Amino acid sequence: MAEVAESDSSQPAKARKQSVKIREMTIDDLGDVFHLGERLFEARKAPNTYRAWDEYEVADLFYSDTEYCLVAEHGDEIVGFALGTTINKNRSAWKYGYLLWVGILPEYQRSGIAERLFYRFKSIMLHDGVRILVVDTEADNDAAIGFFKRQGFGNPQEHVYLTMNLDQERQRMKKREQGN
Repeated sequence: MAEVAESDSSQPAKARKQSVKIREMTIDDLGDVFHLGERLFEARKAPNTYRAWDEYEVADLFYSDTEYCLVAEHGDEIVGFALGTTINKNRSAWKYGYLLWVGILPEYQRSGIAERLFYRFKSIMLHDGVRILVVDTEADNDAAIGFFKRQGFGNPQEHVYLTMNLDQERQRMKKREQGN
């Protein structure tokens, strides 16, 4: 997770947790959620996650699945979020839920806020008829894996991300086009 400025230590973590409100995200929250994600999903700490986090991802999820976009708010500050969607597969009676993003400010981590966000998210999924809930994270993200296991997830499967930088090929194509 990203490093951010320390919180006001005059308010104990337990008091902060109790005064955090979990609610559905609104359009006014889009910018705050996006910027919080930018702070949390840094390239040097989570290169695959960083590449996937952008303003379009947040906006698309919000506009297509508002009910699955939640925020944790302390006072007037967004201190966490959970963003997800559902997937309906052809020729399947099952509806799948997919929790794509969970982010909590470091100074609010380990205070139960992520659990509260997840519980609310799971409740919405249950109410909407979801039968299987899916999450994914990087294989070396022990904190996230531990969190999801504590929430009841199992059957972890490793997968590999491969990338291909097309800049050099694009430059060669331009040179060939200019030469013809």
